[in-house]
Amino acid sequence: MCRFIETIRIEGGKVWNLSCHNARMNTTRKRVWGNCPALSLEDILKPEPWQERTRCRVVYGENIEEVVYIPYTIRQVSSLKLVSCDDIAYELKSADRSMLDKLFALRGEKDDILIVKNGRITDTSIANVALWNGTEWHTPSFPLLKGTQRQFLLDRKQIIETDISVENLSSYSRICLFNAMIPFGEITLGCEELDY
Repeated sequence: MCRFIETIRIEGGKVWNLSCHNARMNTTRKRVWGNCPALSLEDILKPEPWQERTRCRVVYGENIEEVVYIPYTIRQVSSLKLVSCDDIAYELKSADRSMLDKLFALRGEKDDILIVKNGRITDTSIANVALWNGTEWHTPSFPLLKGTQRQFLLDRKQIIETDISVENLSSYSRICLFNAMIPFGEITLGCEELDY
């Protein structure tokens, strides 16, 4: 049975980026189960009691199966190991992260991995990335998962989609990790912290 997840940030009693989460959930459901009626996360989420940053994990299939609220602490990342895997696929946010977990286990002494697919930079095990070239932030054109925060930043032209190969990495000085729970700019490190 296919199960998918939405990981949603709640902070200050507010749901962040709800429209992108609704869109992705319903696009996934339509792609997997065909023409099914749209669901609204707004109808089921209860953000008011949550003032501190909280991870709301929604598990769904054709219908919503589970909603869990978990206090959130950012995992610090100050180094990344490049790991290549040409056969990884994660364009739908599946509850099955077994391939990502296997790749994460290859990080050695580093805090996380930066996944390379077909010679192109994609994502870390938990986040989309953007790289700073001295003028603007570029995000990979071919991420494993088109995250909701990534779409939010693209829509506001804060990041620009660019095909980034391993060979292009020397053009960049900084890398920023972000996802639904980690706002842009909270985790940024120098590209010298990338282990090839």
